[in-house]
Amino acid sequence: MANKLHPHGFDMDVIEMTPTPFYYYDMPLLNRTIDLILEQIAGLNAVVHYAIKANFNPQILKTIAKRGLGADVVSGGEIKAALSHGFKPGDINFSGVAKGDWEIRLGLDCGIGCFNVESTAELQAINDIAAMMDKTAPVALRVNPDIDAHTHRYITTGTAANKFGIGIDELDTVVALARQLEHIHLLGLHFHIGSQITQMQPFAMLCNTAASMIERYGKQGIHFDFINVGGGLGIDYTAPDEHPFAPFRDYFDTFKKRLLPVHDGAIHFELGRSIVAPCGSLMSRVVYIKETKGKKFALIDAGMNDLIRPALYGAQHVIQNLTSDEAAGGWEPYDVAGPVCESSDVFATNCQLPPTRRGDIIAIRSAGAYGESMASCYNMRPLPGSVFSPDEGVS
Repeated sequence: MANKLHPHGFDMDVIEMTPTPFYYYDMPLLNRTIDLILEQIAGLNAVVHYAIKANFNPQILKTIAKRGLGADVVSGGEIKAALSHGFKPGDINFSGVAKGDWEIRLGLDCGIGCFNVESTAELQAINDIAAMMDKTAPVALRVNPDIDAHTHRYITTGTAANKFGIGIDELDTVVALARQLEHIHLLGLHFHIGSQITQMQPFAMLCNTAASMIERYGKQGIHFDFINVGGGLGIDYTAPDEHPFAPFRDYFDTFKKRLLPVHDGAIHFELGRSIVAPCGSLMSRVVYIKETKGKKFALIDAGMNDLIRPALYGAQHVIQNLTSDEAAGGWEPYDVAGPVCESSDVFATNCQLPPTRRGDIIAIRSAGAYGESMASCYNMRPLPGSVFSPDEGVS
């Protein structure tokens, strides 16, 4: 007998019997997303690395690794997770501004594909550690192109005010040093300008900057095996059912048209949010409906420890009541808030919902990225569980 499906595509038989809060992952949607990405890079000298920081749930990692994507990691812990869940060492890129000595040793010992180097000090440290291990470290230099991606200031990474990358004015010096150091193999240039970018103009500007560098260094006889353009592609948080996929065609076309004509090497991408955000929803139950003067609260059992993005970034997620009759009318504004003892533990204000009651199941959509991976045990609350649809198992 087929399971009961909600109009928004959720398996309600599974959801109704699972203790909340938990993350519900639509695995068929994840696989269709990867299909679209692979279609766009078919026939190209291109590699897509999945940014593990977006979601490191083991089932998510295993699924993505099986599809042949590489991994973008930002810690030694993520290197270990990538290797233990099926990613090939040579397909791992290691980013981050403050790689510890033990993390560098781990990367060298495992034979990762590349260190994305962000400073002269880091470059020298990697060389020294590689020398002690009698190894040569593959590196790309992360360039800060001073491009404003016009996203939230906490997720902008490519301007001169950010801590990330090597400034263009010092790049020549660092390139020369990388070519001089005995235990460094300079493979490419790396960029990453921010996150949740939904317009193609910042990516076009990035292509122009990268193209000018390829041309300038080419004239000096310096050629790069690859250009890594990072990630940052955003999704539509406002309409998850109507737009379940990021604009992959426009995104990849931007690089095909603007960068491929001037670069004869490989292009690397590091996508995270656009791969996993749409497939994940945080499921919660209404604990109480509280009414005050001029305000109605839907108090739910999920809190900012389970999904911190609204409290941290002011992020907005579509919120749906899965057990109320949406067609019955009488929609009302609710403030949807959690149980954590912080005034910022609010998922939405004046959220329009159908009549909502104690025990109703609430879905917070598009939470597959930076939801479970940023969850904590604040207030000594347990970490949320995870459920996979249709039949990928429960963890």
